[in-house]
Amino acid sequence: MSIFQNMGITSSALTTQRLRMDTIASNMANVETTRAQYINGEWKPYTRKMVVMKPQTSSFSSHLNTAIGNHNQQLNGVKASGIIEDRSPYRLEYNPDHPDANEEGYVQLPNVDPLKEMVDLISATRSYEANVTVFDATKSMYLKALQIGK
Repeated sequence: MSIFQNMGITSSALTTQRLRMDTIASNMANVETTRAQYINGEWKPYTRKMVVMKPQTSSFSSHLNTAIGNHNQQLNGVKASGIIEDRSPYRLEYNPDHPDANEEGYVQLPNVDPLKEMVDLISATRSYEANVTVFDATKSMYLKALQIGK
């Protein structure tokens, strides 16, 4: 294990949580967007996006250990493997005066739930703060170790 590997792991988590917070901010900004995509001659509302995360195993030895069946692989943090769209149905709201209302007076609104987004944002923020604390503690330990030799 490299001396700076835990800082690399922590920084990967910081990057991933930041992407998660940015995605949540995008969802919240588009909570009322009814014209996000033009598909087959009609407008579709904004679709909620979510970040998919997975463990990051980048070293050759970890891939080799997985291939030979040794499951003591060394993890190197986390990474975002992609941003996917939520497939839950759009919300319908009765508003016959809206320019995007259908014949019955209903408007398709994005499938973004502000309450769910706030809970996800709090979770991402706490995780980000915890990783900052780990990074600072690691940095402090390295500085203390350097002072031992004085």
